[in-house]
Amino acid sequence: QLQLVESGGGLVQPGGSLRLSCAAAGFTLDDYSIGWIRQAPGKEREGVSCISKDGGSRSYADSVKGRFTISRDNGKNTVYLEMNNLKPEDTGNYYCAAADDFLKALLYEFEHWGQGTQVTVSS
Repeated sequence: QLQLVESGGGLVQPGGSLRLSCAAAGFTLDDYSIGWIRQAPGKEREGVSCISKDGGSRSYADSVKGRFTISRDNGKNTVYLEMNNLKPEDTGNYYCAAADDFLKALLYEFEHWGQGTQVTVSS
């Protein structure tokens, strides 16, 4: 069974950094484009970033450009989201998800989802 497992969330002060990881179990991650999506309490899900199968193409939401970096290590079957200069509005549950096509990932149309990891930015 295909599983995605997120880790790395936590409580951080404004201006701080976190690195989220998305590990795959039961399948080879490099068969998929991967995205990160977040959801804050009472708000709709928001696409944050996505990366193509080989890592050559990446996309970011305007709200995180210049602060977040998505990367992947297919040898470790893991995708990362490096988050710097975090703001309170970055608070939310962060999910990683997989799509078999980068266009689908750009549209945030994913076939497989993880359970999420909570990120809280607060002083």
